[in-house]
Amino acid sequence: MTGKEQIKVKHTRSYLAIIERAADGSYSAYVPDLPGCVAIGQDTPEAAKRLIGQAIKSHVAGLIEDGLPVLEPASQAEIVEAVA
Repeated sequence: MTGKEQIKVKHTRSYLAIIERAADGSYSAYVPDLPGCVAIGQDTPEAAKRLIGQAIKSHVAGLIEDGLPVLEPASQAEIVEAVA
C-alpha cells in the first residue's frame, strides 16, 4: 500500500424497519433511524421487507459516499397489549 489507499471495512448493522399496510392494500416500509429510507407500494409484507433491505444498503452507501454520518441503529419496537 502506498499510504493513500484505504481499507474499506463493512459493518453489519440491524435496523428496525416498520412495515405498514396502506388503505389500498399495498405495503410500505420505513426505517426510523435512517430518515428518508423508504420502500413503498409493495404487494406483500415480504416484498416490502426485501425492498427496504435493498434501500438500507443504498441509503447507507449514499451517506458514506457523500461523507455524511451513518446513524447507528437505536430504535426499538414492542408489541403492547391494550384493552379497549
